Amino acid sequence: MNRPRPSLLAAAAALMALTCAAQAQSTLERVEVTGTAIKRIEGETALPVQVITRDEIDKAGVTTAAELIARLSAGANNLTDGGSIGTGGFRDQMGFNAANLRGLGVSSTLVLLNGRRMANFASPGDSAGVDLNSIPAAAIQRVEVLLDGASSLYGSDAIGGVINFITRKDFRGVDISVLAGNTSEGGANKRSATVAGGFGDYNRDGFNVMAVLDMQKTSSLNANNRKFIKDLDIPGRLPDLLSSAGFPGNLNLTSYQQESLTLIGFKANGKTVVDPDSAYVNPAAANGCNPANGSLYLPDGIGGVDGCTFDYMRDIELYPKSNKSSAFGRGVFNLGGGHQLFTEVSLARARTLYSGTPNRVDADMDVSRVPAFAGTRLLTLDPDDEERVITVRTRLTEAGLRTSELVSTTNRFVLGTNGVLAGWDYEWALNHSTSKVSDRDHQGYLNEEMVLEGFANGTLNAFGPSSAAGLTLYEQAQIRGEVRRATGTMDSLDFKASKAIATLAGGDMSLAFGGEFRREKQNYHQSDALKDDLILGEKSQGADSDFGKSRKVAAAFAEVSAPLTKQLELQAAVRYERYQVSGGAASPKVGLKYVPIPELVLRASAGKGFRAPSMSDLYRPLTQGNAATLVDPVCRALNPNRPLTSCSDGWETFNYSNAALKPEKSRQFSIGTVFEPQRGVSVNVDYWNVEKSNLISTLGVDVILADLNKYGSLVNRYEDLGDDSYCDSSRLAGDICYIDLRKENRGKQKISGLDLGVALSGLKTGIGEFGLRLNGTLTLKSEQQTGDGDPFVSNLGRFINEGVVQRWRHTVSADWESGPFSATVSNSFLSGYNDQRVVGKDDRKVGAYSLWNLSAAWEATKALTLRAGVQNVFDKAPPFSQQAWFFLSGYDPSYTDPRGRYGYVSAKYTFK
Repeated sequence: MNRPRPSLLAAAAALMALTCAAQAQSTLERVEVTGTAIKRIEGETALPVQVITRDEIDKAGVTTAAELIARLSAGANNLTDGGSIGTGGFRDQMGFNAANLRGLGVSSTLVLLNGRRMANFASPGDSAGVDLNSIPAAAIQRVEVLLDGASSLYGSDAIGGVINFITRKDFRGVDISVLAGNTSEGGANKRSATVAGGFGDYNRDGFNVMAVLDMQKTSSLNANNRKFIKDLDIPGRLPDLLSSAGFPGNLNLTSYQQESLTLIGFKANGKTVVDPDSAYVNPAAANGCNPANGSLYLPDGIGGVDGCTFDYMRDIELYPKSNKSSAFGRGVFNLGGGHQLFTEVSLARARTLYSGTPNRVDADMDVSRVPAFAGTRLLTLDPDDEERVITVRTRLTEAGLRTSELVSTTNRFVLGTNGVLAGWDYEWALNHSTSKVSDRDHQGYLNEEMVLEGFANGTLNAFGPSSAAGLTLYEQAQIRGEVRRATGTMDSLDFKASKAIATLAGGDMSLAFGGEFRREKQNYHQSDALKDDLILGEKSQGADSDFGKSRKVAAAFAEVSAPLTKQLELQAAVRYERYQVSGGAASPKVGLKYVPIPELVLRASAGKGFRAPSMSDLYRPLTQGNAATLVDPVCRALNPNRPLTSCSDGWETFNYSNAALKPEKSRQFSIGTVFEPQRGVSVNVDYWNVEKSNLISTLGVDVILADLNKYGSLVNRYEDLGDDSYCDSSRLAGDICYIDLRKENRGKQKISGLDLGVALSGLKTGIGEFGLRLNGTLTLKSEQQTGDGDPFVSNLGRFINEGVVQRWRHTVSADWESGPFSATVSNSFLSGYNDQRVVGKDDRKVGAYSLWNLSAAWEATKALTLRAGVQNVFDKAPPFSQQAWFFLSGYDPSYTDPRGRYGYVSAKYTFK
């Protein structure tokens, strides 16, 4: 999707991300443009700004801001509903949908609504940003994507760029829209309805009031509904990335217990005597485990040659059920004398229902509770002998699926005035925005103490159906209700003014200045049951986890636009912003725009940016989580003959914030050109380069385990901890107990590339009028240090730590229109890359990902428009990946769409 280009100025515009073109005729309306505080003549956009119109949104068939942002070629590693399922093993930011421009991070992408900030997603976590679910997508008139750093105007978080969602502002009449969409294989079906209404002609009546109400419902998508999950053959290709907790349960034996079974020739798998190096033993392995419950006999699986491996990918949720609603209202009132009062109200609520696999537990029981060990010498041990205690790792199938509900509510209220005062265009506004998140357990989360006692006394059965008493115990152990909640609040006062202050050879020189005062607050609360660590399947943050923190932010900026000649314009801006606790930063920017001939624009810009640490970075309480399944190199080196899976696990992590963090800094520059040889034809090419330093980062578990010489101190092992009460002393010395993940300012990040845009419009033929739009991003470099002085590691075309930056991404669409009929065919493409490296596996490539979409519309009357479309026409499946970051194995959910072919129909009726 590309910006419209009706003329050279509309195609080219100005040089840098924060300024615009020179002044023009005073009789033309001047409007605000993302990236500048100086009002400009409509049609002059500030490159590199990509504009996505309402018409393009409708043609794409997308109904949410997250779906729209996923199509940006400049985006990478966005946070999606699919990617948030179980990520990190701790439900800190489930339900969070967020944009990530350039792959520089969600926290380095600023999202605005009508040019102003919104409260960040309230739940504490590693990413700080606006939840795209809070954007009233149905009210959006256009989206302006500023593909350059803009800290000199907007302050913190704008290093990667700015996405400004701009709503309708002067709407009269009533619009009613409905949409229904189904997937060809079932699941992830969508229904939506929108009503928009407005009254009052501002020019005639002196006011306009409009409102939009949108309701959307999407059904869940389960892996058993998708053929591609079976085709990926995850049990055969990634048995080590599945789970060792199945039903019947695996037995985790001590060395003595294994030796005792070996001496009597015990054969768990029915073929070979128990291997002393085997991680698990499961008597059901001899009979193929229990495929009906997803428990498989996979000798190369994480359950090992003597145990069973649980295939959680065969029946896991790929996409959650959701209900999303939003309401947006705006009123403008003429105060007279060239002044206007405006007010905005934005309300959004996203209710997302997550359904996962049944809970799991490691439970201790007496050997007499294991029927398969009857008659072994283990039963002859004294009743108080610790070797009689058997640990079983089992999945609590009878307790039901783990289901939870995430309710995210965002409110935003804006009140301000604008106009002309003493020749200055001015605007000020008060902005109150809140984000509230409630995380609630519905089923499958249990009282851990009751469950452990149930296995110890035999009420619960880890190897077969439980008795009626066992089923009753499971129901009594259910813990339901809210387990955590968070509230984020942002209150701000902003103001700005601009005016032409001098006349230069090229026109009027304009000056803008302004400032902002902001207060941010974040509150977090855990339920008493979670504080006391009673809930099996939930990670507590401790008894002192509740926190409430706030900080004040103050900023001032100035901007100048100086047309030195008719062909050459200089732009410059600077902003100073100070954060309570974290300190301040100045962000300057300067640029040039040169128009040697009317058909050609050349521009260049350079500047600095910064990102202040988020409230979560500074104050988030200690969090326990789990990494995705990875191999411990120490275990592997000490036991080279043991199966790889015996050294693999989803290692426990302790995640720490850091109140002493300082802001990240950035330097960036860009240079580009726009060429429009004739009306309706334009091409733009932009080179961009960003370098971030003093990164606020947490080392990935894969990075830590890959360089234990440097980061071994972060890996806490049983032999290191001695009598540490947290760690179970029955585990083998040298095994990993937990891994520390600490927020620090460390290292640098470098990324550069080329943006390409092509637009053709008004191509008239005998069969209709055609148009073409292409946006592509070729990333030339993307690399990061894990620590100061470390070598740079590239994630360009290579999955590193938590994701990949594809070398080439594009979206292209071709339009056709003839009378009341129109059609669009589009393609989104992401190039292939090197898969995540896994110890003991060959390096491999992940295939390219290309989706084709088709839509057609019929303007049946002036009031009624009917549309139908198909997304992913060829039912392209996500390519296979062995990534071990997300808790969905077999593919990367951060950029792929598991829905498959999806068709939809919609209708829009307008009352005037």
